[in-house]
Amino acid sequence: MKRVATIVLGTLIMAFGYYYLNEQFGLAEGGFVGLALLGRYLFDIDPAFSMIVLDIPFFLIALWWKGWRFVGQAVLAAASLSLSYAMWDRLDLLTFDIQVWPATLFAAIASGIVTGYGLGLVLKSGGATGGDDLFALGLSKWSGVSVGTILIAFDVVVLAISLIYLPLSNALYTLIAVSIAGRVVTKMLTEDAVEVAIPSVTKLTPKNDLA
Repeated sequence: MKRVATIVLGTLIMAFGYYYLNEQFGLAEGGFVGLALLGRYLFDIDPAFSMIVLDIPFFLIALWWKGWRFVGQAVLAAASLSLSYAMWDRLDLLTFDIQVWPATLFAAIASGIVTGYGLGLVLKSGGATGGDDLFALGLSKWSGVSVGTILIAFDVVVLAISLIYLPLSNALYTLIAVSIAGRVVTKMLTEDAVEVAIPSVTKLTPKNDLA
């Protein structure tokens, strides 16, 4: 139950950042969301449909790789993120009128911290908010490269392609946001791994002393 609550909390935080920072300050998106927006621009495909199409193969792979429990948590996280975004949109608690330098820069930095922390909570709890997260988790396990670094690299590629329709300034601000988010995710997952490793070392120490 605690794991589910943490996943929901993480998606609430992510959606808050996406709606009140990215949306209001004209920041774009990386990952599959960015690809979905690109599909709408180039081929007039509904992003809601294209997101599902992009996610399904990775959920099927995750089903074979991780099993039903992991996929169930991933579906929960993806659904919770969508519902959380709709909730913040409906509540519309904050409105930022100043959307130029340096406010946009501050928004990009804040977005990176907020969305990165939210995603970090989700990933640490065994969830994933979409196919791009699953892709990053799988590639990280195979290559040894951190999840955050892979997410940043993927976002950079998507943003570079999105320059077809995206103003350069928006892309650069978004790049700042996704870079910070990736570093936050990496730090959170690394700290989690260290916390797990330290007790095992502590338990072995008395045995060495006795020897």
